[in-house]
Amino acid sequence: MKLPELRIGSLKPVLPIIQGGMAVRISTSSLAAAVANEGGIGIIAASGMSVQELREEIRRARALSAGIIGINVMYAVSTFAELFKTALQEKIDLVISGAGFSRDMFAWGKEACVPVVPIVSSVRLAKISEKLGAQALVVEGKEAGGHLGTTSSVAEIVPEVKKSVSIPVIAAGGIVEGKDIVKAFKYGADGVQMGTRFAASQESNAAQKLKDFYVNLSQREFVLIDSPVGLKGRALKNEFTEKLLAGKVLPTRKCKQCLKLCQGNFCIMTALQNAQQGNLKDGLVFIGESIAKIKKIMSVKEIMHSLLKEIEAS
Repeated sequence: MKLPELRIGSLKPVLPIIQGGMAVRISTSSLAAAVANEGGIGIIAASGMSVQELREEIRRARALSAGIIGINVMYAVSTFAELFKTALQEKIDLVISGAGFSRDMFAWGKEACVPVVPIVSSVRLAKISEKLGAQALVVEGKEAGGHLGTTSSVAEIVPEVKKSVSIPVIAAGGIVEGKDIVKAFKYGADGVQMGTRFAASQESNAAQKLKDFYVNLSQREFVLIDSPVGLKGRALKNEFTEKLLAGKVLPTRKCKQCLKLCQGNFCIMTALQNAQQGNLKDGLVFIGESIAKIKKIMSVKEIMHSLLKEIEAS
């Protein structure tokens, strides 16, 4: 199969593949640069970073790659505007945003001539985004890891959104193998976003203990948790989620005010950071439901070559 051409504003990646922005600090400069070097769009996950840390990560990615580098930042974080505008100051190539919705971000992007790409899960939000100035949409289904905005499959939502807008539609959720990519293009996607496959890569900033947890479980069970953000979240079952679902995780006593609005049931930034550092006892492991397809940790180069071979064979 010949891959379609993806255009987001003036951006034209060699491959119509975007690496998902996985926080906290799973998707950093090393992963984003590696994906960009292979012709995809590399994404730095800004949520949970300080402004200075994000600035340094963008500069590091630029030093490692001349490819397309973007950021992903959750609207829900209290420093959303500061992180977004810092990325624009650093001449980022595009900004992806989810877990809430900001009308202001489209004006910021337009002023800086930087494409803004919201993550949506409905036709209604897709139409609103296009009217406000979105230059592409990441359409995420229930198969995705992390925060979920729908109970519908990406294969159901993408065709509906595609009929409703004239901007590129990027499918996200459950896309791990080459045949998943081919399927996404057949149901109308212009590109794909892949998070889980790149979380389990050599260049991912996850601790080795977490990477091993991704691929070595004999039985991978998922749970949906109530995130402090106010959305459901898909995570791998572990000791932390068992305690959380049993009501045995105490709310944090020293709130860092990292979210605009927080349900207060637990500190999600601390839980995600624990997982990233390999503390699985106290860590929240957000991951997509197709992780069982991933059997080994590979380099980004190996992943991309494998995907292209699988696409050619489909």
